[in-house]
Amino acid sequence: MIARVILPALVAIGSVSAQSATCTVVTTTINSQADATGLAGCKTVRGSVLIAPQTGASIDISGPGTITGDLILLNNGEIQSFRSDDLTTIGGTWEMKNVTALSTLSFASITKVKALDWQTLNALDTLSFTSGLTQAEEVTISDTFLSALTGIDLTSVKTMRIDNNRRLTSFTTQLRDLSDELRIQANGQRLEVNMPNLTWIANMIIANVTKFSAPSLVTVNNSAKFDFNYFSDFSAPNLTRTQSGDISFVGNVNLKNISMPRLTTVGGGLLIANNTALIELNGLPALKTISGAVKLRGSFDDVSFPALNDVKGAFDLSSTGDIEKSCTEFKKIASAKDGGSGKIQGTYSCTSNNANANSDTSSTTGTGGGTSKPKPDAAAGLSLNTVLLGFAGLAGLAQALL
Repeated sequence: MIARVILPALVAIGSVSAQSATCTVVTTTINSQADATGLAGCKTVRGSVLIAPQTGASIDISGPGTITGDLILLNNGEIQSFRSDDLTTIGGTWEMKNVTALSTLSFASITKVKALDWQTLNALDTLSFTSGLTQAEEVTISDTFLSALTGIDLTSVKTMRIDNNRRLTSFTTQLRDLSDELRIQANGQRLEVNMPNLTWIANMIIANVTKFSAPSLVTVNNSAKFDFNYFSDFSAPNLTRTQSGDISFVGNVNLKNISMPRLTTVGGGLLIANNTALIELNGLPALKTISGAVKLRGSFDDVSFPALNDVKGAFDLSSTGDIEKSCTEFKKIASAKDGGSGKIQGTYSCTSNNANANSDTSSTTGTGGGTSKPKPDAAAGLSLNTVLLGFAGLAGLAQALL
């Protein structure tokens, strides 16, 4: 009689279903490796798993293949090794924040999470993801000791934020599309970013990188901002348009060449300013339409947009050098009140030999805000809540009660 009353109650509150090996609990708190071992009989944890702040140096949660909720590790200064040989799927967020001693992260089977949010993992220098993480909607990796992101093999994502990883020098990803925002900034000064398969992206903000390569990129839905980088050449050979946002290059101290030979349309404004090594700006030969304003400030000797046919906003070009020839050409398409054909619909200004040309880098392009300057060198400064009974434990209890 006791067994008939107690055992259904145990199943109802969420321990173990012997047929499905599903452990159901809102939040399971792991305080020690003994608690973690209690999960070993669960193929699926229906709920979230929380690793407590004081767990000891090592936690192994091998056993479950799926956690339907979140996997959370917060404010833990003790744990040095966190691993699972079996976990493949996290249905919620894999959240790790302020885990300052963690140096070994080994999840050999992980392939899918809804969101990944890692911040302030100061000792984490390598990832061991044998199968490779291939599915995630949102990714944040911030303030780690990682030098590479090996094992993060996503092809599609909503948002990706990679910042303040002071040792990160290489990031190669097979991403094909990104539906909200890519933000890479304030990482290692020599960071090289390679995105060979990226064809479409909504927004991107790229700062403090030495190399950025996206040879297959065709469309940016909103804005693309490349500010305060260290590369000398920028090339987007297949980019044809931004649908509704700006393109900006600001404060890229080594930039000598911008090449976007197929770009025809900027759906917002065009801002190129304070790239003091950029002497010739002639790498946009097909650009016809700019739906916002144009602001070009620098040390130019020559500026040309031979196909330019329609600028909805103002046109402001100023150089520390002599660009009188360029000004003469642009004057021809200035607004009618400025003596031109009217292809530039807003106010027109073009000045040479302006010693202050590199001082004004604010965005006045109409559709996007200004770009804030990040730190230039991140390397220099940027108890189980519910007892889970395994098969053996449940069987033993049943035997005793019977």
